[in-house]
Amino acid sequence: MQRSKIDVWVGIFVMIGAAAILFLALQAANLLKLNFQSTYQISAEFDNIGGLKPKAAVRSGGVVIGRVADITFNDTTFQARVLLDMQSRFSFPKDSSLKILTSGLLGEQYIGMEAGGAEDNLVAGDVIKQTQSAVVLENLIGQFLFNKAAEGSAGSGSDEITPPTATAEKK
Repeated sequence: MQRSKIDVWVGIFVMIGAAAILFLALQAANLLKLNFQSTYQISAEFDNIGGLKPKAAVRSGGVVIGRVADITFNDTTFQARVLLDMQSRFSFPKDSSLKILTSGLLGEQYIGMEAGGAEDNLVAGDVIKQTQSAVVLENLIGQFLFNKAAEGSAGSGSDEITPPTATAEKK
């Protein structure tokens, strides 16, 4: 009888521990949405969203003020349309701007919001026009290599001028 009581309590403890580990794993992977605050939805269009994913953070001044709700493709403007769930307690002017930024050098991408100066604030359904697309590391490396190759081919022409000291030594 005493042994079965201990077994039950150990089983309950193990179940609570497993649930806690599952909760932390889902929270760390940003797959769990526990938000009990009211939100309003706005949207923005970007030329390139890079590796931005749904449920990514929307931050202003380092503080999470919302989440990416959905990402779709607008086939009339050929841009990515990003829907944002913004927390109602944060209000931003209508002329605010959005940038897709990266945490660290190779970290996850998030949206950074910079407040504008307009008197009217964003409301549900508004579209933010001032956006800056993600900086794609592969494109930067490609541009760097292309520029270095162009510099190398321009500097290796046959019209090279020899310094006067070199011509004087040959005579």
